[in-house]
Amino acid sequence: MPKLPIVSGSEIIRALQHLGFIVLRQRGSHVILRRGSQGCVVPDHREVKTGTLAGLLKQAGVSVDEFIHALRA
Repeated sequence: MPKLPIVSGSEIIRALQHLGFIVLRQRGSHVILRRGSQGCVVPDHREVKTGTLAGLLKQAGVSVDEFIHALRA
């Protein structure tokens, strides 16, 4: 499993949208995304810590490899 990169919230949102997630709503700096029955909450911060990123990828049901591939696309 590759190491998780340090990325911004907007980069995470862009990568998840590339994987088929849609933005449902935003409250403050937290953006709620959904794909089918899977959903996740992304903090729209300048830097998202790797532990937070790992938790939201688990919540979204996305593997690290899938996410890194979508991040580069």
